Amino acid sequence: MKFDFKIFQDKNLLTVSIIYPLLFTVFLITGCNRKGSNEASSPVYGDKSKLFTLLSPEKTGIDFANNVTDGEKFNIFTYRNYYNGAGVGIGDINNDSLPDIYFTANQLKNKLYLNKGNFVFEDITEKAGVGGKMGWSTGVTMADVNGDGFLDIYVCNSGDVDPKERANELFINNGDLTFTEKGKEYNLNNNGLSIHAAFFDYDMDGDLDCYILNNFFTNPSKIELYKKVREGSTVPGDKLMRNDGSTFHDVTAEAGIFSSEIGFGNGIGVVDINHDNLPDIYIANDFWERDYLYINKGNGKFSEEFTDRFNYCSLSSMGGDIADINNDGNMHIFTTDMLPADNYRLQTTIAFDPFHLEDLKYRENFYYQETQNCLHLNDGSGHFQETAFLSGVAATDWSWGALIFDFENDGNKDIFISNGIIKDIMDRDFLDFYTDRTKVKNFIDRKGRFDYRDFVPMMPAKPLKNYAFHNDGTLIFNNIAGDIGLADPSYSNGAAYGDLDNDGDLDIVINNENSTSFVYRNETDSKAGNHYLKVSFKGAQGNPFRDWSNSNIKGKGRNKGPPELQFTGF
Repeated sequence: MKFDFKIFQDKNLLTVSIIYPLLFTVFLITGCNRKGSNEASSPVYGDKSKLFTLLSPEKTGIDFANNVTDGEKFNIFTYRNYYNGAGVGIGDINNDSLPDIYFTANQLKNKLYLNKGNFVFEDITEKAGVGGKMGWSTGVTMADVNGDGFLDIYVCNSGDVDPKERANELFINNGDLTFTEKGKEYNLNNNGLSIHAAFFDYDMDGDLDCYILNNFFTNPSKIELYKKVREGSTVPGDKLMRNDGSTFHDVTAEAGIFSSEIGFGNGIGVVDINHDNLPDIYIANDFWERDYLYINKGNGKFSEEFTDRFNYCSLSSMGGDIADINNDGNMHIFTTDMLPADNYRLQTTIAFDPFHLEDLKYRENFYYQETQNCLHLNDGSGHFQETAFLSGVAATDWSWGALIFDFENDGNKDIFISNGIIKDIMDRDFLDFYTDRTKVKNFIDRKGRFDYRDFVPMMPAKPLKNYAFHNDGTLIFNNIAGDIGLADPSYSNGAAYGDLDNDGDLDIVINNENSTSFVYRNETDSKAGNHYLKVSFKGAQGNPFRDWSNSNIKGKGRNKGPPELQFTGF
């Protein structure tokens, strides 16, 4: 949950308003002078005693930090997503079998690091031409957009900036470690406050289409009660862009995709939910809008069926992942929210909906939503049962990205969650002060000026530990982040995994806000003793990186069968 703060004045009256996404019940007020350090504690680099080793910038050459500073006119009070952080993508841009890393930044240049082997990386941003020219970058996706066998880089942009400065950027790979920005040429220069994008072949014609996820800048102070508000909107919401060869065309409306002013998208997942060999789409929405599940009908259209297939969802879905978490052959869905795991933060940062508001939201088609992470188990037909509390993964505090992958190569997929926000904007004591007109007026009078930045230090700051849940194979998870070396306190946002050194286990890269990014080397190959099999898939022209899950095994369209299987090592 995030807030949109506003202070405004006229010559006779000072008015202070805080714009709530929900109506809150305040649990506890303990005073407005609590202090907290805005700096994360110094991480411990190079400790090889645990499953993951945090590598130093001196070792890796990666010194990227997403540093964010509140400005006089552009800050957390004028733009509610100011502290949401940025993303990271991992992909092999030069086909040398060494995955490279791209970081996005909110106020600085984005960075591309070339993998030289043995966890040594080179910053090639300038010569590659991929730093970006927009004002506020968010997510990044690596995909072979033009089907030439080289990964391209698609950067989403947002922010309360000039719309011309938030157009998404598509960096087409020239095959020689340089890129050319061609977002406008491909009609992917969307400027609708984008958060993330996914490339996949929704119409099964052999090339990659694009879903652009936008977090619309609607003021969430009032719950929209018009039941048809998701439909027929002209605002620049989510977009489904069909790849027609030389460019992309907007097919959002005809495909049945919502593109409205209540689209608060924070996460997207694409996978075959119901075993019909067609990619479906899951959208995680923040604030009072529920999540969406788009079932692919195979005729170029989707049917949104969340309320028919789920019993409830996270209230403020911040991110998530989809994977077969219990090896039953079905795809299960995990979403993150902001429920603290300890009582102190629960009392000081969270308030819950009163019953009448929950009932109102349900009656107005916002369905059932709960303040918690959700683990939705697929019964095999694409219908789900939520088990997060039973499974022990419901409460992880202010959580962002979720990654489901096998930490130890033991055959069970585990869950990693990135955590933290550089200011506790939901702190109940701060809100108690900030919504008191008299207190704020007296504060401004003492300062002799009005400046949003004077209020920022009043919000507590507490770096949080990331979570790493071990899967024991029984749908019960235990947080072992501290035991395996993943619990460094931080303000972590975007995260990605990949085998950076080709040793058969999966390493983790995290984009931190106001501190250096984390690069964790997985030591499973030397500690757990488990084995691995590594394969790569070669698809048809138009989508050479196609994997089995997206292959057209029914033989429709241009692809007449599964992709060629290539074994690359054991």
